[in-house]
Amino acid sequence: MDSLRRLHGSCASRDGDAVLVVGPPGCGKSDLVLRLLSRGFELVADDQVDIVDGIASCPAVLAGLLEVRGIGIVRLPYRTHARLALIVELDGRAERMPLPHQHAELDLPVVSIDAVAASAPEKVALALDCALGRVSQVAGAFAA
Repeated sequence: MDSLRRLHGSCASRDGDAVLVVGPPGCGKSDLVLRLLSRGFELVADDQVDIVDGIASCPAVLAGLLEVRGIGIVRLPYRTHARLALIVELDGRAERMPLPHQHAELDLPVVSIDAVAASAPEKVALALDCALGRVSQVAGAFAA
């Protein structure tokens, strides 16, 4: 059994499969999660994500809270826990043809996405489908 890991990031899930969004403060983690919510994802956690045995959840004091810049902190429906399937790094340097990369500690696939791109939520959804084996890839981050 893994011990509790608390990471700075945000987390959203679709059908119980979670995406952990990480990056430096102010890079757009919460904003990307907000955009994912409008595309059928559920909020798991914002700002702090607890991980035990590959399951993501939110510290109780932050459950259901999402920081929306320009509005403030809002309370939203949320999922209490979800199985992590993908790590999304927000760094603004998304490669055109990335090589497969695994997170060293969590042993999950990692993709880099530019959070401000209009297509960022769709890229996250597609990357999740690739990570889960629902979409095959010829070349790139999930190519075998």
